[in-house]
Amino acid sequence: MRISAIALVVLKIAVPNAKGNPNVIVVMTDQQRADLCKREGFSLDVMPFADSLAATNVWFDRAYTSAPASVPARTSLMTGRFPKATHVRTNHNIADAYFLKDLPSVMHESSYVTAMIGKNHTYLTPKDMDYWNPYSHNGNARKDVPGSREFSEFAKKTTGFYLEPSPVGVEHQQPYQIVSDALDWIEQHKDTSFFAWISIPEPHNPYQVPEPYYSMFPPESLPPNEVADVHDKDEKYQILFYLEELAGLNNPDILPRLRSNYLGMLRLIDDQMRRLVSGLKRMGVYENTIIVYLSDHGDYVGEYGLMRKGAGVPDVLMRIPMIWTGPGIVDNYGRSAAHVSIVDVFPTICEAIGVEIPEGVQGRSLWPILTGEKFPESEFDSIIAEQGFGGADYPLDSDLTFEEEGCLSRKRTGAMDELNTWTQSGARRMLRMGRWKLVVDNYGNCMLYDVEKDPYEVDDLSQKRRFCELKNQMLIKMTAWEIRTQDPLPLPPRRYKFKTELHNYLWLSE
Repeated sequence: MRISAIALVVLKIAVPNAKGNPNVIVVMTDQQRADLCKREGFSLDVMPFADSLAATNVWFDRAYTSAPASVPARTSLMTGRFPKATHVRTNHNIADAYFLKDLPSVMHESSYVTAMIGKNHTYLTPKDMDYWNPYSHNGNARKDVPGSREFSEFAKKTTGFYLEPSPVGVEHQQPYQIVSDALDWIEQHKDTSFFAWISIPEPHNPYQVPEPYYSMFPPESLPPNEVADVHDKDEKYQILFYLEELAGLNNPDILPRLRSNYLGMLRLIDDQMRRLVSGLKRMGVYENTIIVYLSDHGDYVGEYGLMRKGAGVPDVLMRIPMIWTGPGIVDNYGRSAAHVSIVDVFPTICEAIGVEIPEGVQGRSLWPILTGEKFPESEFDSIIAEQGFGGADYPLDSDLTFEEEGCLSRKRTGAMDELNTWTQSGARRMLRMGRWKLVVDNYGNCMLYDVEKDPYEVDDLSQKRRFCELKNQMLIKMTAWEIRTQDPLPLPPRRYKFKTELHNYLWLSE
């Protein structure tokens, strides 16, 4: 629900930005793990172009989603608000989005011409953008897009995975189609200030990829998954494992091939990122364009014997890639150790284009970090994230079956929904602080992990005496995050003066 008292006017005629502000492009992938690249220490050179962008600009290796599901995370991107404030805690709460102003409305008010090209999966509708060309995991929704029909026909016949080389060639794959469409649109608006959300539906399942990417990272070349047994995790993981087993998804005979396909999809995306940047340079707009590259959440990619997402808040799901390039951003900054969130993107863009951060935005501007200015390190020494729609946890031994709930169809291999009553019921919070992660659920269960030594979070340290002080410190920090990110909207209408800190910081203590 949008609570602005004034209807937002969509500008259908582009007006040059009087401030000469930079163009802005947000490139978002769907379900991309952050660590499967050379810059993160992965043994295979999966995304060389993204790595080069990261090395010569700014990238965050402690960037986190707000929630490990598409709609909550994407709503946070557009509003700068956590799911508990947007009211969008599941993929089924699109209509409940609650905010005052969002990224598209601010761009329109600043005389930007806007486009959404790719996967939406938010509350946004065509009236919110000047140009609207939606794609889904089943292809492009518009019949007039050249080359889209072949992919759509293939995708509709494909369920949870595809083990052979995709019959749909590279130029009909969605990353290629979306970048082509984006470049065509930018060519038409390169003389105005533009904002484009380029949203790629991959590397999301069904994990299909054509040659040459299918053979680029053969299963036998892959490093083995770490030893992280699903039985070392809680019941939600085990429920998900059982559901995937019934759907034929986590069969150990096919997991290496699915991992291989996933890496091939990443390289396909990487090549299209290279193509996008080359096109911007050819048009002469690259030097005046801020590009943010990120994902909405991650994927198990074989850890715990699982694919996709669903259970818990491990870093393989919660940590996302985040790279920033463009005018004003420090060259060759490389890795920033600041703990940042998907909710920080909107307020950062606001500061980059010189507009005030709207009321109700909970994210913090990263602009001081990106521009090499001094910033309080304590502001970015931790980050919080959410999971679950509330209520009591739903146990596996309830009377409800997977088929009755609708998350499993035995008629088609791989036809299952990992985001279901069992995995999404209840609630959890995670706090990442340095090498440590604290997870607390709605029953008061507490888990503490040393993510540096235990990256797949199977060794719970919370009950060990020597970690008692650390756990208490992190519980206090998590509580502070919870209190400070309670929704301030609607603001008090009379007398009270609502105070915000510079850059929308929460803890301006240095």
